[in-house]
Formats: sequence, structure tokens, C-alpha cells
Amino acid sequence: MPTLDDVADIATSLPEVEEEDRRGTRAWRVGKKVFAWERAFRKVDLERFGSEAPPTGPILAVRVDDLSEKEAVLAPDQDGFFTIPHFDGYPAVLIRLEAVEEQALREAIVDGWLACAPKRLTEAYVTD
Repeated sequence: MPTLDDVADIATSLPEVEEEDRRGTRAWRVGKKVFAWERAFRKVDLERFGSEAPPTGPILAVRVDDLSEKEAVLAPDQDGFFTIPHFDGYPAVLIRLEAVEEQALREAIVDGWLACAPKRLTEAYVTD
């Protein structure tokens, strides 16, 4: 089971990534754009689950390129990937770290970085 420390290792291995503290939670950015962040459920999120139990454990939010990519990521019903109404219309997915395979997590983080990194970085990364 991957941890937030594993997320940090993956994210900070990418060019020009910095970790930051966002009100007591961890986030990773390239330049000024955050592409992955720890996402606790807020009260309104929990209320929307109603009688259904919300996912447990650490949750990571990761940017995707656009809403079509979001649909593609969520379509195969990969273990650990989901969304909530708060993210409707926003290009990001949620990942339950206790349920995701490490390779799928790595790919999601890299894809999030690719969606947010400047072109000069992505072109160099893709050609390496």
C-alpha cells in the first residue's frame, strides 16, 4: 500500500517539483501549479455520502489534462480511483492510497505533472 511519503518520492523525482504545506496538508507543485495534493473530506463531502461509508485512509487528488482524460481514468474502474461531486467539472481525480496499485499511482502522478508542467519541461521529459 503506497503512502504519502511514497507520493512525495514519486512527485519530487520529477523535474522542478517542490513540496509545500497547504494548511497542514501536503501538496506538490511544478512552477506555480499544484498537480497533486492530500485531500481530506470536508463536512459537505461527508454529508453527500449519506448512509454510505466514505473511503477511508489517505486520499490524494491529482490533476488530469482535461475532463475527457478524467472520464478515461475513471471509466475502467481502476482500484482506488474515484471522484466526488465537489470535483464535478474539474480536471482532477481522487485516489485512495490504501486501494491503488503503486504503478497506477506513479502513472497518475506523472500524468498530473505533465498536465501542469511548462512545455519546456514536458518536452524534455517525454524525449528522455
